[in-house]
Amino acid sequence: MFKALQLTRSDAGFSADIAEIDEVLLPLGDVLAQVEYSTLNFKDGLAITNKGPVVRSWPMVAGIDGAGVVLESSHPAWKAGDRFIHNGWGLGETRWGLMAQRARLQGEWLVRLPPAFSTRQAMAIGTAGYTAMLCVLALEKHGAAPGNGEVLVTGASGGVGSVAIALLGGLGYRVVAATGKASEEAYLKQLGAASIMDRTELSAPGKPLQKERWAAVIDAVGSHTLANACAQTRYGGVVAACGLAQGADFPATVMPFILRGVTLAGIDSVMAPLASRQQAWDRLATDLDPARLEAIVEEIPLSRVVEKAADLMAGKVRGRVVVKI
Repeated sequence: MFKALQLTRSDAGFSADIAEIDEVLLPLGDVLAQVEYSTLNFKDGLAITNKGPVVRSWPMVAGIDGAGVVLESSHPAWKAGDRFIHNGWGLGETRWGLMAQRARLQGEWLVRLPPAFSTRQAMAIGTAGYTAMLCVLALEKHGAAPGNGEVLVTGASGGVGSVAIALLGGLGYRVVAATGKASEEAYLKQLGAASIMDRTELSAPGKPLQKERWAAVIDAVGSHTLANACAQTRYGGVVAACGLAQGADFPATVMPFILRGVTLAGIDSVMAPLASRQQAWDRLATDLDPARLEAIVEEIPLSRVVEKAADLMAGKVRGRVVVKI
């Protein structure tokens, strides 16, 4: 038997509770793992509070992320004792997730834990931080470089935004952090932001083409914020889009793309190929300052995840929430 955060739905309604589950009920897979840490992402928050159609199979064990140690393996790349990171691949949605003491996984989904990180640090990064690194790699691919001009990060006090600022600041970019929380200015500057702007400057409908400002953008918000960010991006700039905190709509025109050569790069972390994942984690190991990472982290036990998920959806959480399993 093992403990897990189980989500259930029935005629009686929805519930999210810590349950004792028999190991024989674990799904099929070629790696049996002991999970040491998980983390609370926006998608987890949607699932645990039942505020979004994330879960597509019931009952479900929550948790799209996890890090721990392999107990048993029939996969050639993994053996007992190996330490791993898992992000995405439908866990917590269509297959049991990692807010649990045990998990059965597919070896091809796992990334080897870089020696620079503990499993706790890996989950302080989690899908949010790994997504932020994929965004930085996309900016670099399309020509962004320190010294080229200001880089906008939206949703700045969230998980993706916080890690993105820490990464970009450490690499020497001049970062402007867009946030709705003026009280977080000291926190965001500590991470590496050069200046702060109120998110309301971006969140309302705007003109299709606006004054050029940003050399590059990392956007976790979507909707009007993304449209305005594109409209303000300088000639030849790049916008990496990875989230929808404001909404999934994109009320924009083609003007920035055909008149200024702006690139809109879509970032998917859930089904990204293993090579991209490994590249992102290897870069995180070299580019992310552990001190900046620790400033982002709040650690909670599994027993507090449900209440913390409600706080997350209410906008009361900043940075990254690590769950000790």
